[in-house]
Amino acid sequence: QVQLVESGGGLVQAGGSLRLSCAASGIIGSITSMAWYRQAPGKQRELVTTITTGGSTKYADSVKGRFTISRDNAKNTVYLQMNSLKPEDTAVYYCKAAARGSGYWGQGTQVTVSS
Repeated sequence: QVQLVESGGGLVQAGGSLRLSCAASGIIGSITSMAWYRQAPGKQRELVTTITTGGSTKYADSVKGRFTISRDNAKNTVYLQMNSLKPEDTAVYYCKAAARGSGYWGQGTQVTVSS
């Protein structure tokens, strides 16, 4: 089992920045990759970015150049730095860990970007 706790969401004006954190506990050594997803009201959950244990990253086209995923292995934490935020970035952001063939989700954190 992997437990994930997100934090750092909030209300920000368009053009502003936020940094989300995802703290992992449990079978951390079995995690092969971590990701951030988001779900806006009335829309499907979508993949925002991923990072592997090797440090490889991928981003959705909609956030390339604005969002950065990173990790601190000593703190078992993954971060999502979000810059130049837009109203369309408003969503609940979820952290997901892949470990031993299973996916583990956090509870989500709300990000609201006002215009």
